[in-house]
Amino acid sequence: MRERTFVMVKPDGVAKGLTDEIVARIERAGLKIVSTRRMKLDRGLAEELYSVHRGKDFFERLVEHVLSGEVVVMLVEGENAIARMRELSGATDPAKATKGTIRGDFGSSITENVIHAADSAESAEQEMRIFFEKSEILSSEPSKQG
Repeated sequence: MRERTFVMVKPDGVAKGLTDEIVARIERAGLKIVSTRRMKLDRGLAEELYSVHRGKDFFERLVEHVLSGEVVVMLVEGENAIARMRELSGATDPAKATKGTIRGDFGSSITENVIHAADSAESAEQEMRIFFEKSEILSSEPSKQG
């Protein structure tokens, strides 16, 4: 199934100069980046992105981390894009992530794990709407006119 997902290179990934390597890995996996933007999040965006974790002991630490520097947000499209991006990303805890995954190769902690990738179709849809206007989203698929 062809789908879209939301991916973000976190501030630690941007600071380490890993954005090009992450993009290359996404493209080598046969996925297409259809929209991208480098930006600095404000607290409102950060809290909205991680709202599912509000009330958990790591919520504030996660928000503070993504506020600590620039991020790169992306819309990624392809066959089973959500599951494939989760596989490419690796386990949330880099110590448990398989070598060869983004977190396994570059992450340093559960918070500083280089990348965020939506974990479900519902999350992907919500996260895409937070960061991208409809007019910014370009599809590789021809438009279907009815």
